Amino acid sequence: MLFNSFSFAVFLPIVFGLYWFWTKKSLKGQNLLLLVSSYFFYACWDWRFLFLLIFSTLLDYFTGLKMAEAPNQKEKKFWFWLSILVNLGFLGVFKYYNFFATSFAEAISSLGLQVNPWTLKVILPVGISFYTFHGLSYVIDIYYDRIKAEKNFIDYSVFVSFFPLLVAGPIERATHLLPQIQKERTFDFSKAVDGLRQILWGLFKKVVIADQCAGHANLIFNNSDGYSGSTLLLGALFFSFQIYGDFSGYSDIALGTARLFGIELLRNFAFPYFSRDIAEFWRRWHISLSTWFRDYLYIPLGGSKGGTWMKVRNTFIIFLVSGFWHGANWTFIVWGFLNALFIMPSIILNTNRNNLEIVAKGKLLPGLKEFASICLTFGLTVFAWIFFRSENINHAFHFISGIFTKSLFSMPQILPKTLFLYILFFIWVEWLGRENQFAIATVGKKLAKPIRWGFYYLLVFTILYNSGAEEQFIYFQF
Repeated sequence: MLFNSFSFAVFLPIVFGLYWFWTKKSLKGQNLLLLVSSYFFYACWDWRFLFLLIFSTLLDYFTGLKMAEAPNQKEKKFWFWLSILVNLGFLGVFKYYNFFATSFAEAISSLGLQVNPWTLKVILPVGISFYTFHGLSYVIDIYYDRIKAEKNFIDYSVFVSFFPLLVAGPIERATHLLPQIQKERTFDFSKAVDGLRQILWGLFKKVVIADQCAGHANLIFNNSDGYSGSTLLLGALFFSFQIYGDFSGYSDIALGTARLFGIELLRNFAFPYFSRDIAEFWRRWHISLSTWFRDYLYIPLGGSKGGTWMKVRNTFIIFLVSGFWHGANWTFIVWGFLNALFIMPSIILNTNRNNLEIVAKGKLLPGLKEFASICLTFGLTVFAWIFFRSENINHAFHFISGIFTKSLFSMPQILPKTLFLYILFFIWVEWLGRENQFAIATVGKKLAKPIRWGFYYLLVFTILYNSGAEEQFIYFQF
């Protein structure tokens, strides 16, 4: 079930109505309804993988209890590693087995030996990387005594499978989400309106920006041999807006939907394309994943406490792992390597925390130096996205070599003028709202009622006008 589908437009009001009018006086009833609704939501993708989600939930729930009851550290460690290995094992089989099998076969064939690897003929369970990381963080936090094991199975199951975040995040922490699940919730009209506003902006990002950019980006990337350098550059730009509009749009819809039920999810995007360096970009892009790797990989490896060499080593490790998390393809690993390379100057010079505040705070426009820094950072990001989008490494290098030709200075062969206007409008609204939690968060407070409602109607009309086939979200494949 897609957020941008008719079925979700029916599903959400039904669950919302039952939640606040049927189970409003019962916390247990609310949580049970959320769990059943979440399982139904997930089963709409493929009911067979629902059993995998339930197994993963049971594994980490009982592991947490066993660690809490363990009489000594040795037994606690046994249950801890059992959960870690089984979780990563399932993730490895479904997501990475074919990659390793084919890579091994290619390496052997380069030595003159012929190998026909056996590969799995199964689809990747949607959301497996996200709910696996939910469970891993829970088990790790219990092991290191940061939290206590949850005894209520329903509450824990809602934490893992809450439908707004189930298939593409944000990656939640038990320390943040579980207390909200266990606390009595009452309807807050202002929060609900705010949630609807964020859902509206998320749908605009997805339907109007991401999906429209996707058509042109796919055309250009899939037929890169036939296009000029300027057109290829345009294709890279289209993909950059596609992936941002698609993923941050999903996150906006997820956060807005959760707010309708009185729950606040972790913020996942903070206007990353206005960043002034790569370090700032990664503090603002897919925040829940970046902080997950920081807390559960970078810091345990020693973080930045062991001098420059350790900082460099650990930074490369988390970026390479992050790239590999995104998919079983060398293109993602190169993408992670490039981002590690781009961030190195700020790591070595210890300037990676220079830009903590939003750019040009309190001002209408940035200064010339800030604008140049934004453009440079965006350019590096676009370059790395080429590897992320390409089918393989050869395709990426061929695409890049096609950009840097004389035809780079020619008129692009594809010029979707309406889409350019949408993107300019999108950038301007995001820029004006960059100091908020999401771009149009304060529209209701700053604009007069007629203008405010006119703006909302404009967004709704534009979304409906550009609606076509229900396009999946990019991060469902991860």
